[in-house]
Amino acid sequence: MPPKKTPGARKAPAKRKLAEEFPPGEVLTDSGKKQWKLGLPVGQGGFGRLYLADANTSTAVGTDASYVIKVEPVDNGPLFSELKFYMRAAKSEQIQKWTSTHKLKYLGVPRYWGSGLHSKNGNSYRFMVMDRFGEDLQKILESRGKKIFARQTVLQLGLRLIDILEYIHEHEYVHGDIKASNLLIHHKNPNQVYLVDYGLAYRYCPDSIHKDYKEDPRKCHNGTIEFTSIDAHNGVSPSRRGDLEILGYCMIQWLCGILPWEDNLNDASYVANSKIRYGDDISELMEKCFPGRNKPDEIARYMECVKELAYSAKPPYQRLREILLQGLKVLGCKDDWKLDFSIVQNGVVPHNKQKRKLARMIDDDSVDEENEPESLVKQKPTKRRAAKTFAKSAPAGRSRGRTKNN
Repeated sequence: MPPKKTPGARKAPAKRKLAEEFPPGEVLTDSGKKQWKLGLPVGQGGFGRLYLADANTSTAVGTDASYVIKVEPVDNGPLFSELKFYMRAAKSEQIQKWTSTHKLKYLGVPRYWGSGLHSKNGNSYRFMVMDRFGEDLQKILESRGKKIFARQTVLQLGLRLIDILEYIHEHEYVHGDIKASNLLIHHKNPNQVYLVDYGLAYRYCPDSIHKDYKEDPRKCHNGTIEFTSIDAHNGVSPSRRGDLEILGYCMIQWLCGILPWEDNLNDASYVANSKIRYGDDISELMEKCFPGRNKPDEIARYMECVKELAYSAKPPYQRLREILLQGLKVLGCKDDWKLDFSIVQNGVVPHNKQKRKLARMIDDDSVDEENEPESLVKQKPTKRRAAKTFAKSAPAGRSRGRTKNN
């Protein structure tokens, strides 16, 4: 997918072509000689187009197709970058083996089904076959007045994300951009959520050798500014602890609706210093986000655990799961692998017609320019704001330091 513009990041090529639209019925042959038939286009964004697809080339592709094919001009590059992750870490047999070995009901990593090159009208295109998904969590949040999820739902989302992150981390990658718009519901099962958008996935540990902690001013503040890690603010390459820190910010926002630094996202140094200050005092962060309310102690414990991690340390995934499971126990709930996105009233999910409305919304995965999930359909620019110069201060250990505004 298209590179996201960030201060100091390498500039994308000045011009890129948008893929021409293919007619339904076009047959593409992947590198394994398997044929795929295209159905209706279901979205476009950046420089690619997305189509329903089926491996059965003898009949028309129906609206209930289980696959999508993403197509971009071969010279564009973004899809090639994403392909590297999928081909190394997201083959169906890899995911199935992990799911079985770890006794999971499912793993929310999109499966890679094939890729190849296709020529049409003298032009060459790159394509990738993937699972089809429905609505993203950001759209679900925006469908309600109060943009929050129930505490039980947030904790179960957190558990599923820890499963996902452990898997991609064990396959030498970090994601670096976890957020609601990159979390998609399965198009047939509303209880399954998938993390998408691996265009910027970073191979932090090639050949089992962890990258060194190194601050690069050209990379300062990479990521979605609200959620990006302190390491990223300091221009350090993404790491496992960064992914888990980002997840922590997401869970807090999903519970309270807004993070303390969202009042000035145009000043990246302010955002970074706020995260450092609140990271030094998690209780202050909880008080700011949940004033006068029952505070989610499990989220505070999660954040405390993550902040103690060294840059290259392997996270205690099971310990983090246990923290969130304890939070469910306090609520009188258990991890039933179900997700309830109904409207929240005083922290409680009511059982009314809103559930049916949300279910219809999740099922309706027809996509347009305003309603297409990132990575699989539309490459919406990530919110990355112009930043002031950010002073180096994060040592390569547990302490990450405080920055000074210039």
